Amino acid sequence: MQLNRLLPGTAAAFAVATCAAPGAAFAADAYPTRSIRWIVPYVPAGTTDIIARIMGQRLSERMGQTIIVDNRPGAGNNIGTEIAVKSAPDGYTWFLVNPANAINATLYGNLNYNFLRDMAPVAGLIRVPNVMTVTRNLPAKSVQEFVAYGKANPGKLNFCSGGAGTSVHLSGELFKAMTGISMVHVPYKGSAPCIIDIIAAQNHVIFDNMPGVIGYIRNGDVRALAVTTAIRSSQLPDVPTVAEAVPGFEASAWFGLAVPKGTPANIVARINREVNEVLKEQKTLQRLADLGGNSIAGTPAEFWALHTMETEKWAKVVKASGAKIQ
Repeated sequence: MQLNRLLPGTAAAFAVATCAAPGAAFAADAYPTRSIRWIVPYVPAGTTDIIARIMGQRLSERMGQTIIVDNRPGAGNNIGTEIAVKSAPDGYTWFLVNPANAINATLYGNLNYNFLRDMAPVAGLIRVPNVMTVTRNLPAKSVQEFVAYGKANPGKLNFCSGGAGTSVHLSGELFKAMTGISMVHVPYKGSAPCIIDIIAAQNHVIFDNMPGVIGYIRNGDVRALAVTTAIRSSQLPDVPTVAEAVPGFEASAWFGLAVPKGTPANIVARINREVNEVLKEQKTLQRLADLGGNSIAGTPAEFWALHTMETEKWAKVVKASGAKIQ
């Protein structure tokens, strides 16, 4: 199943109805009165974009307003993040939080923001495995064979990602550190173009979030060697875990929704309630499960606790890898 079959197109709007009366403060039952922009810091067709469009369509229908998915790729997620941080805290700018927001806190030495300080949590969305996926031209058909190939061909393997600092990038760095092989990192502005180059054998491997790559795996365009979670995925039950060959390896991607700090509490509560209701719907859960995702719905505090824990976890990986971007 191609990703373009999962998505109706790259058009960004989902609309049901509109009403009038803009203003800075609203009662919870009055919000929203106009369209909402949902910033996705990557190109269309990648994991973050797919999640935003699945959720955005249902949230638009429930909340009676257009939700515009605004793709703002670049600088390893930081361009879109900085736009969100600087936006008005009025509930009309949402941000699709992803692992890069936890990783970048350590990876970058000169950020113009502190994500945990400058953004406010709304809700967790889903957690997904990453999948170690290779070009079909590569002779390695298992993680063990891949490691052996890498050691026999030092520096000749390219691993690509949707940007420096993403969980896709750091999963590759963790794999390098735990296996001792040499690979060259090739960052893109999103995973989708990276995967196209994997198919064309311009790159060799990606540790991509499952939603972004599973369609290509099922079509046979690329080969899945392993999932990065501690246990196998029900969506790819015959694919082993990396840890079966590299004991102790574990990585996954998680996604959520945040708004600029200072957004009124009643608006945050309204969005949280709507998100959690959508994540109870069987049809939505099935669509996310088909992509390998499991719901992490809950309170804003629960989502921020996860974000804080992941920030601390990936800080150790960044420091161990020696990666640093100014």
